[in-house]
Amino acid sequence: MSRSVVVGLGRSGSGAARLLQAQGYDVVVLESGDEPALRDKAHALRQQNITIQLGCPLELDSFTPWLDSAGEVVISPGIAWDHHTLHALRAHGFRVRGEMSVAWDALRGIPWIGITGTNGKTTVTHLLQHVLAHAGLEAPMAGNVGYSAAELALEVLQGTRPKPDWVVMEMSSYQIEAAAEVSPRIGIWTTLTPDHLERHGTIEAYRAIKRGLLERSEIPVLNADDADIRQHCGHWSQSCIRWVSCRDHSPEEGNPQLTVNAQGWVSRGEQHLFPADSLPLPGEHNRQNMLLVTAAALAAGVSASTIEAALRCFTGVPHRLEPLGSVGGIPVFNDSKATNYDAAAVGLRSVQAPVVLLAGGQTKKGDAVPWLKLIQSQVAGVVLFGEGAGELADLIETSGFAGPMIHCADLNSAVSQALSLARNCQANSVLLSPACASFDQYPNFEARGDHFRQLINAVKDL
Repeated sequence: MSRSVVVGLGRSGSGAARLLQAQGYDVVVLESGDEPALRDKAHALRQQNITIQLGCPLELDSFTPWLDSAGEVVISPGIAWDHHTLHALRAHGFRVRGEMSVAWDALRGIPWIGITGTNGKTTVTHLLQHVLAHAGLEAPMAGNVGYSAAELALEVLQGTRPKPDWVVMEMSSYQIEAAAEVSPRIGIWTTLTPDHLERHGTIEAYRAIKRGLLERSEIPVLNADDADIRQHCGHWSQSCIRWVSCRDHSPEEGNPQLTVNAQGWVSRGEQHLFPADSLPLPGEHNRQNMLLVTAAALAAGVSASTIEAALRCFTGVPHRLEPLGSVGGIPVFNDSKATNYDAAAVGLRSVQAPVVLLAGGQTKKGDAVPWLKLIQSQVAGVVLFGEGAGELADLIETSGFAGPMIHCADLNSAVSQALSLARNCQANSVLLSPACASFDQYPNFEARGDHFRQLINAVKDL
């Protein structure tokens, strides 16, 4: 029997361990923590004949008992691909791969739609899954959203879920770099701006990871309105790329196959498919998302009329410009998923000014200049919270912002201050768009957004 060593008892690690065990592998899970919640999770997996070792740091010594008997190590997305222990394991002959690779092997007979990009990929994933389901297709979404890839694969393997027609897989750069064999039938690249540079080091390395997924895709769908993607499409065969665009492009750039024309129609060449306002979400970025989804759905065999009907009944994605109602007549939006400056800039462009902005958390590297310019033009007042509040305050002050700026320890106090400031400033919107990761105070951006929603629900207008 082959043996796999899985690192980590998080959702990805637990899912990979259960999937491998169901496929007949002898599975050992190493987890660095040893708190009560992990002990409970370990107990449940031990009932499935999976060996669990708690309190094992990611050091070569932790693997010593299995160096002669294991063939591979499976890591979670949170572990850096170039971690020194992984280098040592490779030197010992181990295959090192990620949970996404395990799922790919288990689901290999099912076509994948792989979706990646710095921003926009979660909305595209949800919207595409919605469109395919509306067409009567079994097309679950997984990966960086919804189920983990391994959890989905296990349900399919065990027969508790019908065999999918398509798998709609949101893939982060962390997941892609640890699963180089994943080759989707359709690949979607939404945007590319600097992100996760603390992990990948350079924009070139980050771009190469994203690009690799699209190069392995049979049908790459690319956003022609993203300057970086347009510039670095490189030597790909242009005949296989499905470009989409909301804008006019010069003749030397070529004509995107799917566009929004001057009359406001989504068009394929000269063929009008449906009105561009069929998707009831604001902002040009959502038109780009709609075009990417439409191109992929057409490639999957869905008719334009079915796509239009599905778009018209899509209500949006939690934590991405999610409308929460009004407080004192002022609309409030939850954009907790905006974990970098570029995503937060999209949020500011999409709501009605003047805005009271809540921002803060764990800061990330990136170009803050466009975000700061929007604060100057769109924002009446800023409320900062969390670990990065001081750093953001320095950036905003240095940019010349003259409006009120309030520092708070946490989101509880930030919300009450923001609502008061919105009344005083006669704001038209209150927007949580943090421009930061959530890990200083929350396990993920969803928990941060859920907390914000709870705080607003307690005081919003009836």
